[in-house]
Amino acid sequence: MANDPFDYRVDKSGTVRIFWGGRCVTVVGGDNARKLAAKLASADEAGVQRLLQRATGNFKHGNERRG
Repeated sequence: MANDPFDYRVDKSGTVRIFWGGRCVTVVGGDNARKLAAKLASADEAGVQRLLQRATGNFKHGNERRG
């Protein structure tokens, strides 16, 4: 988790964009975005990372190429 931190931004419209490695990997909108943003606002850094990992779903399997 510390080696590959996720980052996020909440747009004016309430959409949550999740970034990994500087690239947008997931966009969450609607009610799910509002719920996620509320949880992210009250979580500590480790909790934020867990929430973002969960929100990306099936993003990482371990078969990613290394640079």
